[in-house]
Amino acid sequence: MNKSYFCRPYQLMRNLLFILLLGFLFSCRSLAPNRMFQTPNGYEYAKDTGAVNPNTTYLIQSNDKLELHIYSNDGFRLVDITQNTMTTTNIYENFSYVVDDSGNVKFPIIGNLNIKGLTVKEAQSLLESKYTKFYNDPFVILRVTNRHVLVFLGDNGHGVLVNLQNDNTSLFEALALAGGLTENSKAYKIKIVRGDLHNPKIYLADIYSLQGLRNSELRILSNDIIYIEAAPDYKQRVFQQLTPIVGIITAVLLVLNLVK
Repeated sequence: MNKSYFCRPYQLMRNLLFILLLGFLFSCRSLAPNRMFQTPNGYEYAKDTGAVNPNTTYLIQSNDKLELHIYSNDGFRLVDITQNTMTTTNIYENFSYVVDDSGNVKFPIIGNLNIKGLTVKEAQSLLESKYTKFYNDPFVILRVTNRHVLVFLGDNGHGVLVNLQNDNTSLFEALALAGGLTENSKAYKIKIVRGDLHNPKIYLADIYSLQGLRNSELRILSNDIIYIEAAPDYKQRVFQQLTPIVGIITAVLLVLNLVK
């Protein structure tokens, strides 16, 4: 029998191994396919002084959900002499109101009122002036209940929606509410995406070192996106890439052994 007949299976195996090796090398280029918000080398991140000013105070927007509390008598706790207890007259409580696309909200008694673009304090003052016609010294408390930021962990694609309670939420508070950093998280490379998503400002926060804290954007505003970049877990990903290849090689060797 021709000697080349026996060499043919080994040549096929060698060619197959070569093809599998090429496929593995090309797949290594995508060992971190879940990374987001990639910036080119030398990218100039946005800078901010960190000072709270009217331009960074939250402005009411369309589709915001509002919680309204209206107290009479300027919010003063009234004394009920007959029961010797303290009571507060809250006219509207536990009601939710939505800002429509045009910025209007339909409030009780006063009807539609456009408050889009106002700060919460400005809206409260406007409502108090409107309700003065109907109540004695009205005291208004208004809250936006759907303010939030998105926090993404780069190593597992896990995302968390964090609700904001005030205008001065810090990056540390948002990270704590999201569950903190993982062992693969890069504490020195946290990106904050802010503004129009078609042309956003991207800030870089470094909470790894004290020097990084001094130069980082540590305030969080409503609708910010926080992306925590992570070091790739090469061991796990290489193992995932090699497992099917090892399986194929094992099958080929088994077939060759049977042929022999």
